[in-house]
Amino acid sequence: MMRMNRKPQGVLRRGWTTGACAAAAARAAYQALLTGSFPDPVSIRLPKGETPSFPLANQILEEGAASAGIIKDAGDDPDVTHGALIIARVCHGATGAGITFHAGAGVGTVTKPGLPIPPGEAAINPKPRALIAEMLTEVATANGVEPDVAVILSIPDGERIAARTWNPRLGIVGGLSILGTTGIVIPYSCSAWIHSIRQGIDVARATGVDHIAGATGKTSEAAVRRFHGLDDAAIIDMGDFAGGMLKYLDGHPVPRLTIAGGFAKLTKLAQGNLDLHSARSQVDFSKLAEMIADLGAGPELVGTVRSANTASEVLELSDAFPLGNRIAAEARESALARLSGRTALDVLVVDRQGGTVGYAGP
Repeated sequence: MMRMNRKPQGVLRRGWTTGACAAAAARAAYQALLTGSFPDPVSIRLPKGETPSFPLANQILEEGAASAGIIKDAGDDPDVTHGALIIARVCHGATGAGITFHAGAGVGTVTKPGLPIPPGEAAINPKPRALIAEMLTEVATANGVEPDVAVILSIPDGERIAARTWNPRLGIVGGLSILGTTGIVIPYSCSAWIHSIRQGIDVARATGVDHIAGATGKTSEAAVRRFHGLDDAAIIDMGDFAGGMLKYLDGHPVPRLTIAGGFAKLTKLAQGNLDLHSARSQVDFSKLAEMIADLGAGPELVGTVRSANTASEVLELSDAFPLGNRIAAEARESALARLSGRTALDVLVVDRQGGTVGYAGP
């Protein structure tokens, strides 16, 4: 999962997913198991035809098993797994068993329904499984054998790293997930964040959670927990992706949704923006001035709001008026326009300290 650091300037370098690294490591290990020699670097073919090569960070050949490790390079993407060592250990399996997947140290195990892998299985997603199976089948065919092998994936320090991801909330215990659809990490594409939002919704639906909350950050998350008494399973780290969350919920509804966020971000939602990142939407202070005028503010305050530097300044200036409630109500209307009426919605607006400054409900 990515962290939302500031995007650097210039052309950004692409990277490789944990799934691509695992497939390359597994291929190298299996080739060594069958031939006694590790390919280094090892090449794989990705779903769209790219053929990257990966240097091996370690290699171990033993009786009946071989292991290879690859250090993940996420390019210029702020991925928490950048630099992690992805290790594949391949062992001979029973005749006719095919390729089986197992979680080693630092790779998680699924414990809740709603994910693409059922409970009890290693948290190795379907696309990486398919890529690994394809690479191992190629090696087996080249050596005239059937690919009856057990693949054990591990990531040293993976359990610690996983605490910085959504895995604990999704019911993935013991470590990281092996992820990737194309095998390529596009820097700052935000696809991992959107994927995590969808997985959080899927798990909530599958486990019977009927009230979820999409929060823009840690402060609003803590506030909505207190306000509604919600637990981990109900919290969706929406970040700036209000539109992405609402679009997915429209097709995968839950009975009740709360959107919780700071005054500035929810002002942007109230003004019709669905991407709340500062690089892609801005607070319209003229509209805020019109809003405060509608609430009864005099010309001097209206003018001050229109020329304000920040939304926080506007919030402080307007403490005598129910501006927070107005923002909550208009943010709710903006969000409801993206839903099909199957989800009850309320909006909670908080200040920098996490205090409630606005609320609108059904």
